[in-house]
Amino acid sequence: QVQLVESGGGLVQAGGSLRLSCAASGRTFSRDKMGWFRQAPGKEREFVATEMWTGGSRYYGDSVKGRFTISRDGAKNMVYLQMNSLKLEDTAVYYCAAGPSGGVLVAPSEYNYWGQGTQVTVSS
Repeated sequence: QVQLVESGGGLVQAGGSLRLSCAASGRTFSRDKMGWFRQAPGKEREFVATEMWTGGSRYYGDSVKGRFTISRDGAKNMVYLQMNSLKLEDTAVYYCAAGPSGGVLVAPSEYNYWGQGTQVTVSS
């Protein structure tokens, strides 16, 4: 059974940092894209970042460029999201996702596997 399990969320002050982790099990995703989405209350799920395959090209949503960094550890089947200079508007549930490499990177429908999400709350 394939599972993606996120961790590392929490409460942080604006300007602070958090590092999210996602542990994948049940299969390897070294040739798949793995990424992060987020969803705030009352809003649609938003693309945050993705890496096309382990060590491949990385892409970021406009709202997080220059502040967030995605990385992967293929040996551990892990994906990470380093979030710096956090803003109030970064508050959301963050989801790890995986899908076949390629396709429309920002579309949730292009990702077959999803974690349960981890809450990130940025306070003033």
